[in-house]
Amino acid sequence: MKIGEKLAIILGEGEEETAAAPEPRESKRSEAKPAAKTESTEAPKGGSQAPKTTSDRVKASPLAKKIAAERGVDLSRVTGSGPGGRIVAADVPEAGSPTQASGPAPSAPAPIKLEATGGEETRIELTGMRRVIAERLLASKTQIPHFYLSVEADAAPLMRLRKEVNAANEAAGLPKITVNDFVLLAVAHAAVQNPKINAAWGGDHVMQYASVNISVAIAVEDGLVTPVIRNAQKLSLREISSTVKDLAGKARGKKLKPEDYAGGTITVSNLGAYGIDQFYAIVNPPQSAILAVGAIVQKPVVNAKGEIAAGQRVNISLSGDHRVVDGAVGAEFMSSLRKLVENPALMLF
Repeated sequence: MKIGEKLAIILGEGEEETAAAPEPRESKRSEAKPAAKTESTEAPKGGSQAPKTTSDRVKASPLAKKIAAERGVDLSRVTGSGPGGRIVAADVPEAGSPTQASGPAPSAPAPIKLEATGGEETRIELTGMRRVIAERLLASKTQIPHFYLSVEADAAPLMRLRKEVNAANEAAGLPKITVNDFVLLAVAHAAVQNPKINAAWGGDHVMQYASVNISVAIAVEDGLVTPVIRNAQKLSLREISSTVKDLAGKARGKKLKPEDYAGGTITVSNLGAYGIDQFYAIVNPPQSAILAVGAIVQKPVVNAKGEIAAGQRVNISLSGDHRVVDGAVGAEFMSSLRKLVENPALMLF
């Protein structure tokens, strides 16, 4: 028996095989019974049979069809490498690949219908900034596989050093250093020590950066902006502090230029000033990591002598793109960051 030969022919009651007919069952049934009766017999119960999709008609393995459905890939545009041109799982491209580039763009989901509350309502039209923020954050949470890590660091040494630095600055007529300035400096140093965190997903490659360009989240009237501190790994604590103050002033005065936003490689968002102890941020694409910094709080802790004493602690969380950053890489980076926060003098030399 050769592949493709008929094994058997199933006939209805009273039907006979006709050699000339390629499909004897269907042609004989058409002759023996009225057309309406044939349609009724062939149709599934509860309604007529739905037309087959393109993916159903092509020669593809069940796994290939499942993957194509998940990726939104049209299998009629894919060349199979299996026997007889059959499409196998390895043939199905990633969504958005050149194979799919010429196909129709997927339609956006319908907006959720708002419900009337019965009370007074105010419609607030989206600004251009708010619309861009919404689009980027939606893309981030739907396209980037997030994972999260968190550490609690002893902030007492940092607070002592900051007090000494600010006393010297005040005497010299210089601006004060903030807690966030120390954190930004620590992030720059930790990223140098763990360069795999300072990278981005490029679709078919990972781009690792030598420069640590920190995007700093700054709240403004229309939402949130993230201007960039370039080459932060080369800056001193005072230079980082000055740069942040300059960018914040431009942001609130709506004087930031496009180049002020471009080229960020890692983002820091600090809500400690708002009394938030801990939170997790959304990755700022195409970057692969964002740090969320909480408030420094006083709490009972166990000291080196095993005694319960008053301490100062800060929670810092990492949200990472798991396509780029593995758990161990993120953990090593967070360990380095905590060490620098707890030993801030290491960053001043």
